[in-house]
Amino acid sequence: MRRVALTLALSAVVGVLAAVPLPAYAGKAWDEIRAGVFAGRAMQPAGDIVQLTAPFRPLDQRAVPIDVEARFADGRSVRGITLIVDENPSPVAAQFDFGGAREHVHLSTKLRLNAGTDVRAVVEASDGQLYVAEKFVRFAGGQAACSAPPSGSPEEIAATMGEMTLEPASKQAAVTQIEPRARLKIMHPNHTGMVLDQLTLLYVPLRILTDLEVRQGEERVFSMKGSMTMAQDPVIEFDYRTNGATALHVEARDSDGASWAKDLPIGQGS
Repeated sequence: MRRVALTLALSAVVGVLAAVPLPAYAGKAWDEIRAGVFAGRAMQPAGDIVQLTAPFRPLDQRAVPIDVEARFADGRSVRGITLIVDENPSPVAAQFDFGGAREHVHLSTKLRLNAGTDVRAVVEASDGQLYVAEKFVRFAGGQAACSAPPSGSPEEIAATMGEMTLEPASKQAAVTQIEPRARLKIMHPNHTGMVLDQLTLLYVPLRILTDLEVRQGEERVFSMKGSMTMAQDPVIEFDYRTNGATALHVEARDSDGASWAKDLPIGQGS
């Protein structure tokens, strides 16, 4: 009886341990990414500094919403944010670099997820310290996002490529006139190079948005290095500090060498 009771007790403990999620910063994929991208630099848990929001079961794996809020209360500012998708062919989804001394930054975008995976936001402080937040996003089944065909015909995609729009952010809570939020959309297929054309039986060539810069007057709001992990027609929601300029100047480039630039009004004295 004692042996049976001990066995049952051990089984219960193992079951409980199996149900407890392991720290998301553990794992071979993350270890390799961390060594390659961050040179194995020390990282601190997010704590109250970084809040990462991602759906556990996304409605559309081709465009999974990711939201990051980073805030320092000790005089430091946010230097950069890197979005990581562990199990994607291109795990470094996007790297953002922020201008000015911003102690608080809000950032949202949509990513392709190829499988169930940990998604991470690595925030770099002005003193070089790194903080990481992570969420697990479940794969709902079906076709992997990186090999899913784009929306729209090739003719429609070619006709609208590079078009930009700027709108007020969809969520206006906690937004002030001093730090408004904007939603930037850039029409671009962000072809992954992994989509098979059913007519030609050839893979659609890789063509991704590689570089983006947003300026407010002479001040840089942020610059971004993109990848094929970003969703088609990238959408980036961000906040910025008003400086009197009446427009945001946006410049974008892709892997084919094409470039686009546009001034997008943000209101008098914004």
